[in-house]
Amino acid sequence: MKAGMLTSVPLGYTKRTMSLISIGILILVTISVVFLARPRRFYLIRHGETILNSQHIRQGEEGALSKKGQHQADMVGHYLERFHIKKIISSTYPRAEETAAIINAHIKVPIAYSSLFAERRNPSEIIGKRTDDPEVIRIVDKIDYAYHKDEYRFSDEETFIDLKKRAKKCLGLLMRHRKLETAIVTHHLFLKMLVAYMLYREQLHAADFVKLAFFNVSDNAGITVCEFHPWKLFSKTRGWEIVSYNEQPED
Repeated sequence: MKAGMLTSVPLGYTKRTMSLISIGILILVTISVVFLARPRRFYLIRHGETILNSQHIRQGEEGALSKKGQHQADMVGHYLERFHIKKIISSTYPRAEETAAIINAHIKVPIAYSSLFAERRNPSEIIGKRTDDPEVIRIVDKIDYAYHKDEYRFSDEETFIDLKKRAKKCLGLLMRHRKLETAIVTHHLFLKMLVAYMLYREQLHAADFVKLAFFNVSDNAGITVCEFHPWKLFSKTRGWEIVSYNEQPED
């Protein structure tokens, strides 16, 4: 071969190489699409009973679990052992963190914490007071049980609009979550809002939520199972389905 001459590659060989590369890329894209399209399952868990729950006192951010609440969390952890949960996401409130830690003694997965899953902020006028206090009853009736406009605010509480916006952010976070099974430790009212927003999205209004919240109990340590199906993203619920609501693990 003379110096400076370029060797030629047979045309058939080049076509075969390009064809193999194209097939390889197609396989990788197909695998990626199939992986991303798999449904993701979420176990929404209300924290265990707190000491203040047992004393019928309205609480704010603080509040430790009662002995009963610790036992409830332990039962949830035992129940969840049968599933392939890869992560826990917990509210940043102490009672949720304690519940998550007890559950994780059973399933032993990474825990992440997010204030997005915290409880609805109560008006300061009722925090630390008994639920049967006449003034507490009057205020709770106004904000939780009476029909009112979406933007209604009693004082410094988190309003329906605030709560709805937070539920939307939560679902956006979970839609991007890649683990196939995840446990989420949250709270009484916010769990109800999350489920309601899954089902009704922007069509959800305060009057609807009042009815839904009243007739759908969310017990301490109750488990609500929901799934996100990416291929159903353009459905009415944007791919979300409720599998079961407020399941109670048995002793």
